[in-house]
Amino acid sequence: MTPGRHTPDPREARTPAEFLARLQALKDWSGLTYRELSARAEARGDVLPRSTVANMLARATLPREELLTAFVRACGATPDELAEWRTVRTELAGRGAYGTADADPDADTDPDTDPAETAGPPPAWPGHEAGTAPQGGPGTPSRTPPATSSRIRRALVAAVAVAGLVLAGVSVVALLRDGGAGRAGRPPGTPAAVAPAVGDVRIRVTGTDFCLAERRGTRTGQVHQVPCAEPDFPRYSLATVGTGRWRIVSDHPDFGPGCSGIPSGGRIPDSPYEDSECGDPSRVEAFALEPYGTSEGAVRGYRIVPVGSATPGTCVTVVGDREAAWAKLAQAPCTPDAAGQLFSFDRRD
Repeated sequence: MTPGRHTPDPREARTPAEFLARLQALKDWSGLTYRELSARAEARGDVLPRSTVANMLARATLPREELLTAFVRACGATPDELAEWRTVRTELAGRGAYGTADADPDADTDPDTDPAETAGPPPAWPGHEAGTAPQGGPGTPSRTPPATSSRIRRALVAAVAVAGLVLAGVSVVALLRDGGAGRAGRPPGTPAAVAPAVGDVRIRVTGTDFCLAERRGTRTGQVHQVPCAEPDFPRYSLATVGTGRWRIVSDHPDFGPGCSGIPSGGRIPDSPYEDSECGDPSRVEAFALEPYGTSEGAVRGYRIVPVGSATPGTCVTVVGDREAAWAKLAQAPCTPDAAGQLFSFDRRD
């Protein structure tokens, strides 16, 4: 391979399965989503459907040469590197021990089907988290009044005034804590958090009037927060993939069905939270939706926690300016105050 580039070397493959593993490593090296690979191929005049790439990487048989060529070029390989990939494929196919794919490589599989999608268990309640319980307001100061009636009256007036100020301050603090800090707090009339359940949902950032969506006209699949008054784009739904695990399914008007996830197995600490095709083994597509509340048991929202991420202790988080529309979501360390990390799964009619 080209010195200094450190791209995966196909010459290390001894079987078709190892060859496909190197192709998956090439995709990981490129850092591109299926959508971006398809767009790159189209710009070069190649045909590389996203579903075809997903199916190719899920098999253990050699891809057709024209499919290999379009894929490797879209990943950013040089002409010399492409020649090496084609040479290795030809050598493996010539051995005949494993052969090439007999089935139609463009046939779609259905990685989303799961027998448990009709009902999901209630999310496990986490233990009490230090620093999350709201602080109660101090009580009315207790005073020992002097004997004279005039001093008693002055003391009572002062005590009432102080108590009023304290209660007002506690109310303001509680309002801010309910949805995060500062002006990103929960606007008046914002509904309470809704628990996850199988079916169609609108995913709202708790304590705000922002909902999750993609930017129309882009191919990256990056998820942002946008005003909930905007149309659903794409439409989301929840499906269970095992006890306490969920898949967030997207239905994009241009690219079809997909799944929300974290690319490259979550190895990059600030990996983007994005929509792409379901079934990519290099992505984290299963999540725990963990309730987060107070010591009194009130749920403030639900964390979206990647299951099996290579960077443990992370949550899907609104990053950057959390008060602004189109702020991006990414994998970030879960924080004690859960700022920008709580979501509601509002039912969609």
